[in-house]
Amino acid sequence: MGKKWRYGVIFDAGSSGTRLHIYRWKDAEKARHKADEEDLRSLPELYTQKKWTKKVHPGIATFGDKAEEVGRDYLQPLVDHALDHIPKDKVEDTPIFLMATAGMRLLPQIQQSALTHEICSYFRRNTKFLLPDCDRQIQVIKGETEGLYGWIAANYLLGGFDHPEKHAHGKGHHTYGFLDMGGASAQIAFAPNATEAERHANDLKLLRLRTLDGAPSEYKVFTTTWLGFGVNRAREAYLDSLKEQYAHSNSDELPDPCLPRQLRTTLDGTPVQKPKSGEVTLIGTGKFDECLRQTYPLLGKDKPCPDSPCLINGQHAPAIDFDVNHFVGVSEYWHTTHGVFGGDDDDDDSYDFAMYQKRVKQFCSQDWDSIDSKIDHNKKHDAKNAQEACFKASWLINIIHEGIGIPRLGIDNLGINSSTKGSISTSSKKPKGFADAFQPVDKIEGVEVSWTLGPMILYAAGQIPPKSGDDRYPVGFGSNIVSAGGASTAIPPDFLFAGSDWRTTGRHGNQTIGGVHDDDDDDDWGDQAEDLLDKAKDRTTSGILVFLLIFFGFVYFFRKRDRRMRMYSRINNFFHGGKKGGGGGRFGGPPRKGGSIRGLSGLITSKLFGKNGGRSGVAYERVLEEGEANQFELGDVDSLSSFEENNNDYSDSSLDGGSSSSSSGRFGSGARSSSRLNFSASNNGFETMPTTGAAAAAALVDRSGLVVRTESRDRLALPGGNNLQMLNAGRRSRAGSPTRLKSPSMGPYQGD
Repeated sequence: MGKKWRYGVIFDAGSSGTRLHIYRWKDAEKARHKADEEDLRSLPELYTQKKWTKKVHPGIATFGDKAEEVGRDYLQPLVDHALDHIPKDKVEDTPIFLMATAGMRLLPQIQQSALTHEICSYFRRNTKFLLPDCDRQIQVIKGETEGLYGWIAANYLLGGFDHPEKHAHGKGHHTYGFLDMGGASAQIAFAPNATEAERHANDLKLLRLRTLDGAPSEYKVFTTTWLGFGVNRAREAYLDSLKEQYAHSNSDELPDPCLPRQLRTTLDGTPVQKPKSGEVTLIGTGKFDECLRQTYPLLGKDKPCPDSPCLINGQHAPAIDFDVNHFVGVSEYWHTTHGVFGGDDDDDDSYDFAMYQKRVKQFCSQDWDSIDSKIDHNKKHDAKNAQEACFKASWLINIIHEGIGIPRLGIDNLGINSSTKGSISTSSKKPKGFADAFQPVDKIEGVEVSWTLGPMILYAAGQIPPKSGDDRYPVGFGSNIVSAGGASTAIPPDFLFAGSDWRTTGRHGNQTIGGVHDDDDDDDWGDQAEDLLDKAKDRTTSGILVFLLIFFGFVYFFRKRDRRMRMYSRINNFFHGGKKGGGGGRFGGPPRKGGSIRGLSGLITSKLFGKNGGRSGVAYERVLEEGEANQFELGDVDSLSSFEENNNDYSDSSLDGGSSSSSSGRFGSGARSSSRLNFSASNNGFETMPTTGAAAAAALVDRSGLVVRTESRDRLALPGGNNLQMLNAGRRSRAGSPTRLKSPSMGPYQGD
């Protein structure tokens, strides 16, 4: 790829499986180049694609007693998938994270430690990804941290971090609240209004981001988690209460109002026709109102509340102002309010309590045979979802309205305009946001709302240099410790840094803070060309060739000679560099007789670049030695093989409860478009070295203060003759250059 892209890899290790996510964003300096004022006040813009995501089953916690097998048998397919989509020359500068959630939290501490240690060791032994800090990058995260990451991701996609004049909802401008529920746990995160934030300052998390102009952006967020309140764990608790309720009954059949009528299952949910003798089974009665009544006690609303107000299970929280805090719900909040209960107008994502409850009652009161006749039994999860839908619906209704207190749209009296259905706009031409107190979401602008986006936003923001080098307010989060003067402590003792460092380069980065290379525009052309070549594999051959002829002909007139050489190499690799044994180029299959792709590529390159791919009979060479390489940017030739895509299977189920896959898309809208900043161009041209006197001595010292030996000789290589030795004379390897030492952490990456 070109020089402007950074990549990040994160594994979401949930209770039912582990999903790989790949994100990319522009290098901070490249993004700031030519950025306007609005862009500079925005966060970095991140991108992802559906094919960059892959999931494996089961959950990583199943390796608790066999940690030595987790890498080879479980994680390696995900690693291979990441390597298929990240350019080879970017791997060593790409950070890798694995963050485990509820499933791993349930393991004993000794098994958690054994797994995280083995995972880190495996990554370091078998990959070249950037992994300087295992404790930071491979960990079991707390539920509160997961909720905060989700809050960051949701507000980033919805525009909650945008400036008030660009985005307004509720009473003035405010961020959105975030609700997440999986199989084992549930999370909530929101920024209280100013009054509650001051009253409950010590209950909040201090979050700092950094916009492209280097300015800090600070938020005070409340976040908490309820382990055991995910839908699967709640179902287990509900069954325990049923068994206790009928403990003195002589019958082996337990009536279950949360199952459709006449559905009989074992306690673990397996449907049965005729139970074995003495086997306890559940028999559905389809009484949804009774199901709501029996699931309500599971909220723990009767638990002591030492610090009022409280939400669920005696958990204290600042009072929620639903005029200001509008919530989005992901994972089970989406699947349980849609799925089998989705209507014909399911394109409307808004949540209407009265309409939802009506649909649930209609569904759950049916005979199971009637429901079963409409199920596609080729999809096992469809039957399971239909079987569990009534319980999940009752649990969510109780959590949303009785536990958290979100008003029932159209029923409860609320100050906001409850009669207006609000839905999240996925069009950049419309203002994003919604007016309702609660709305389930799955994707925003085609991108799945996943908490994994949160740590990547922090990492990208941490690579932006602060204004005037003032790093008193680093990117990350920690406890909101308020000083005597009422201000938050700059760096709390438990502050978790973003993991990136703007002050250091990547392993192969050429740092140029304060200036830009004179070929920035050429890099943009190269990246656009390569992206087109990447997409071309999914198109027809004839259309590709016509388009490439026009595009590369246009690019030819706007690129320097050395850039044309790089372009020629990429085209040549594209048409000639098929997989071994294929013989048919990138499009597969044998070459066509009489008019092969290979022959046409020769015609294209001959016309665009001249004979021999743009090489004339006379070659001009500049011979370099150690120390000179870092005085200017070297052109590079990237193999197009970095862009081969591997169409792996992609799962649409969530990690904890089932989550729809994200489609190919990019994050942000016009308000968060790619940002660039104009710097004065540094002198990256060839300089004439003084040959005598003090000037010559001074020229022997490079910018790092190291004495080097530099020669500059112009060679004229004539066709034919014995000039190979002369062309290589004086050339030395740059491997020993002191400027190429590997950095332990990743910073602003300014080039390949």
